[in-house]
Amino acid sequence: MTRVMTHKRYDTLAAAKGPATNGKDASRTNLEEVFGQNTFSLAEMQARLPKPIYKALMRTLDQGSELEPQIADAVAVAMKEWALEKGATHYTHWFQPLTGLTAEKHDSFLAPNGDGTAIAEFGGRELVQGEPDASSFPSGGLRATFEARGYTAWDATSPAFIIESKNGAHLSIPTAFASWTGETLDQKTPLLRSIHVLQEQAMRALKLFGTPAKRVRATLGPEQEYFLIDEQFFYARPDLVATGRTLFGAKPPRGQELEDHYFGSIPDRILEYMNEAELELYKLGVPVKTRHNEVAPSQFELAPIYEEANIAADHQQLTMTTLRRVARKYGLVCLLHEKPFAGINGSGKHLNWSFGTEGANLLEPGNDPHENMQFLFFCSAVLKAVDRHQDLLRVSVAHAGNDHRLGANEAPPAIISVFLGDQLSDIFEQIEKAGRAKTSKQGGLMGLGVKTLPALPKHAGDRNRTSPFAFTGNKFEFRALGSGQSISFSATVLNTIVAEAIDEMVTKLEKETAKGAGIEDALRKLLADEVHNFKRIIFNGDGYTEEWVKEAEKRGLLNMRATMDALPSLVQKKNVALFEKYGVLSRRELESRHEIALDQYFKTVNIEGETAAELASTMILPAATRYLSDLLTLAERAKGVGVKTEGPLATAKAVGALVDELSDKLAGLVKQNAALGGDDVHSKAEHMFHDIVPGMLAVRSAVDKLEKLVPDDYWPMPKYREMLFVK
Repeated sequence: MTRVMTHKRYDTLAAAKGPATNGKDASRTNLEEVFGQNTFSLAEMQARLPKPIYKALMRTLDQGSELEPQIADAVAVAMKEWALEKGATHYTHWFQPLTGLTAEKHDSFLAPNGDGTAIAEFGGRELVQGEPDASSFPSGGLRATFEARGYTAWDATSPAFIIESKNGAHLSIPTAFASWTGETLDQKTPLLRSIHVLQEQAMRALKLFGTPAKRVRATLGPEQEYFLIDEQFFYARPDLVATGRTLFGAKPPRGQELEDHYFGSIPDRILEYMNEAELELYKLGVPVKTRHNEVAPSQFELAPIYEEANIAADHQQLTMTTLRRVARKYGLVCLLHEKPFAGINGSGKHLNWSFGTEGANLLEPGNDPHENMQFLFFCSAVLKAVDRHQDLLRVSVAHAGNDHRLGANEAPPAIISVFLGDQLSDIFEQIEKAGRAKTSKQGGLMGLGVKTLPALPKHAGDRNRTSPFAFTGNKFEFRALGSGQSISFSATVLNTIVAEAIDEMVTKLEKETAKGAGIEDALRKLLADEVHNFKRIIFNGDGYTEEWVKEAEKRGLLNMRATMDALPSLVQKKNVALFEKYGVLSRRELESRHEIALDQYFKTVNIEGETAAELASTMILPAATRYLSDLLTLAERAKGVGVKTEGPLATAKAVGALVDELSDKLAGLVKQNAALGGDDVHSKAEHMFHDIVPGMLAVRSAVDKLEKLVPDDYWPMPKYREMLFVK
């Protein structure tokens, strides 16, 4: 019998060879010259703007004073000249709508003269304000389809930049995005508001401590994990194309068990890709510092140096865009989904967060933290904030993709707790028991038992990778963010809740000092009270154990395992009051984000459910039944010539049973997909969570078992063993 192939098999060998390198050669690049060359930086503005204009602009940037119209006009002229010199033909207001991605509408610099010629025009009006269609972006009810007007507003605190392409370039101007009615429709505006609020409250505290400072700024350093696979595999997997993750895929014989990929030697093709991606980011002023192999095969990480929060958030969006764009030049696809492959580590985005003055990090403990009362005050404020607003931190990372990752053995659990380490935990225990701390545990030096090796400075405490919110020396690392997620809302939450805690603690200190108490005595009493209240949030142990789940419940900590468990918290009374009190988000703006989150969850899982049903119906089931038919035909022919066929018949029975199982589970998923779950977005999202997600898992179980039985040349999609190990 000659079997006719009904699908073209992908070429693993071609994928292994990869395309001829056609990227840029970064090997002889002068990084100091390249860094920031495509940004309209302060240095560039100083060189091009009249001195009075530049000084006025700096007052806006440093002090938050109102931007004068003549400043915008002068900046626009200088920015246009610079962009034209860089080869830009168009400009765009670059903004971050509530999709989690970025958006842009390009306009040409050219304007016709009326005599058949044209000139390049770009003035203060075009710089300051744009007008995209607000009804076509997620608005959570803030804008109806017929209410289209929206505005973008120039964010002077984040530098404009040039994006180069093969045949040209365009000027991108970071902007905020709002509705015609004034409500914010983006990620940037609440972040900017929260930065201001944190500064305002921290400056009150510094004044009380007698610490001179002109301003306080939140800083962020987001670590980005991602996967790279050959584009031949990507486009042969409709589930990856449609959803960003594999909806089916049996566990391969080899995954990450050997622990040989983490920090391993970077393959040449991947290293060339990294070099070019980093070069593009350097040009945009993104201070990329670290790169390495991550734990899972084909998984990697990139991390920058810390920057002011607003700029860091913009740069993080540019980083994700650049990683995706450059990958295609090397025949690769960059996957930023939190869990593109089952059974191995997913990808997160650890958000390192701190805040400080012009020259000092306010979360720097120093050599003797027990004596550093200012540090203990600010650290206590963070702990107070995290304890009170566990729900907000959890909901800030809640979305469908992250549900596959949180709580697994590569990510922190959904229970929010804080790792402080031995040194700080001991100090706070002393404060609670005695009202003050008298000693700090010291690290010292660690010898390695080899005379030729140096003694290493040893930290006073270990690190804990199972903690969702860990103190790591002079900052806190929020480890629960997903790989493809915008960092802006999580940073907005952190800034706001810490500002609230500082506000309350400063108010108490001000009352005590007004009564005649000394600042140190008042602070010691305050810290002892606060430690007693927030100590339940401190946990230095293994967050993966069942014992911790039980212990956390005893402590009264929240355990919101899934997105649909967490989302209701966003609009709880205390959270609405928090954001309204500090002017970060109005009730209507917050409710709109709740509506958008539900809608995004519904649509994400709905797309996955429909895709899973379609692939199982049109690719997997036909492949399995074709194999079953061939087995039965072989058995029938063998029987006719007296040949025993116990083996093929046994295989046929196993395949037939799984075909029946798949058909049954598939029928259930198709039925649930058709139901949609109700008329409002909340009931639809609940239907996705309770019916579609389990339905997809049931179908996947049958499909993955079939993958283990059906021969490779019948199976219609690349398997994990190819996608993860062919580079």
